[in-house]
Amino acid sequence: MMKFLSKFYMVIVFALLYAPIIVLVIFSFNDGGSLSEFSGFSFKWYAELFEDETALNALKNSLILAIASSLCATVIATFAALGLHHMRKKYVKNAIKSVTNIPMVNPDIVTGVSMMLLFVAVAGIVKSKSFFGFWTMLIAHTTFNLPYVLLSVLPRFNQLDRSLSDAAMDLGCTPTKAFFKVELPQIVPGIISGVMLAFTMSLDDFVISHFVSSPNFQTLPLYVYNQTAHNVKFSMYALCALIIAIILAILLVVNFTGSVNSKRKQPQRR
Repeated sequence: MMKFLSKFYMVIVFALLYAPIIVLVIFSFNDGGSLSEFSGFSFKWYAELFEDETALNALKNSLILAIASSLCATVIATFAALGLHHMRKKYVKNAIKSVTNIPMVNPDIVTGVSMMLLFVAVAGIVKSKSFFGFWTMLIAHTTFNLPYVLLSVLPRFNQLDRSLSDAAMDLGCTPTKAFFKVELPQIVPGIISGVMLAFTMSLDDFVISHFVSSPNFQTLPLYVYNQTAHNVKFSMYALCALIIAIILAILLVVNFTGSVNSKRKQPQRR
């Protein structure tokens, strides 16, 4: 009985997780443009998507913002993790960690409103009427991405063997050169996971972007939200299906590459 219940529970969970995605992908090929009846298979909405300059521009803005904010957050968080790793006073280190985690545990709406008030205050000081835009969104996205990247990079620093960097400096390396030659190659997996996590968080964000954006720079989540006042275009379903396909392809490639590398590292039996 317990075995049946566990399988039934797994079926329900996977159905709730993936049924909406499957429905979205299927009806992105619906020629009739209806969610109640599938009238025929067609690529019409995909063709309409590539003709929608506003949607493509919003997608381009989202990608630019996500790439820029994830790279900025990764650089800042990596050096912050380096400083925390070498910090000797534990109470100061714990205090800094707690403060750094505030954007992560804060509700998005609180972070968005506080960012908006900060930028409004700065705009009042510099007497600017068009202060919001790409740069305000970049600062906001970098800010809420920092703790996620830090949590990915800091454990890698904690796993480092201090004797390796000490040996490099004994052989003539400066502390900077020892970091780039010895420590950095060992924390690359944490940096890569931090970049990917920050990119995903930035690409997905709506609430914070809503408070610090401007009509001149609109991301894809904002563009889709603005359509909810009317009927959402079926080309948006096509766009979501393409994003799902790209993410699935990336995950398959990463998993395949990881399995191949793990097999290569395993010792061969004779």
